[in-house]
Amino acid sequence: MLIKPLVEVKKLTKIFNGLKAVDDISFEMYPGEILGLLGPNGAGKTTTLQMLLALTIPTSGAIKIFGLDLESNREKILHDVNFSSSYVAMPYSLTVMENLLVFARLYDIKNPQAQILKLLNDFEIMDIKDKAVRNLSSGQITRVCLIKALLNDPKILFLDEPTASLDPDIADKARRLLKKIKEEQGISILYTSHNMREMENMSDRIIFLDKGKIIAMGRPEEIRDKFKEESLEEVFLKIARKT
Repeated sequence: MLIKPLVEVKKLTKIFNGLKAVDDISFEMYPGEILGLLGPNGAGKTTTLQMLLALTIPTSGAIKIFGLDLESNREKILHDVNFSSSYVAMPYSLTVMENLLVFARLYDIKNPQAQILKLLNDFEIMDIKDKAVRNLSSGQITRVCLIKALLNDPKILFLDEPTASLDPDIADKARRLLKKIKEEQGISILYTSHNMREMENMSDRIIFLDKGKIIAMGRPEEIRDKFKEESLEEVFLKIARKT
C-alpha cells in the first residue's frame, strides 16, 4: 500500500537580496515520521521552516501539506499544524495559564483547561501555572512553548531547537515525552537541533542542508556511511569545515 506524504516540497527556492537562502530543494515527510533538518548556521533551515509555516513566501517552488497547496489553503492547513522554538517569546506579563488559554482559544480547543493541565503535568511544570512568564527560567519557558505547540493535537509539529535551553535531564525527559506522544497520536515532526546525538536518536530520516542546498538525505546511518564517518557530529564537522 502506497503511503501518501503529509508534506511535499518541490523545487523550493527563497532569494533575499540576490542571495539564495534556500536553493531548489525537494523533499517529502510521511505520517508518523520524525524528519531531522540539519546543517550549519546559514544553511537555510530557519528559512525552510518559515516557508513551511507560511511566514515567508517562496521565491519559487511549491509546498503541499495534507495534499493541499499551502499558499491557497493556509488557514485550513495551519489549524492542524503547530510550532515551537526556544527563541520565540511569550507575553511576559501574563501567567503561564493565561498564555496557554489564549493560544487554546486561537485553535478553538474544547475544554482547554483540562488539556493544559494534562500537558503541564506531563512536562512536570504544574507548579508554575500561576507564575508570570517574566519570572520563569529559560528552561521553563521552553517547556511552556512545547505545551503551546501540543495544545491542538497537531498532525504535524515543527520544532526548532526545542531542547536548546534545557538541562540534560529535562532535555532527555522532553525527548522521551515527544517520542511517546508521536507513537500514541501518530503525529509527524520536523525537527532541527545542533545537538548531533539528539538528532541521531530522534530522527527517522535526516535532511542535511548546506548553503541552501540538500547535500544528503536518508536515515542517520545512511548519511554516516555516505560521508564515511562514525557519527553525525563528525559528518557535521566535515561539512562545516569542508575537510
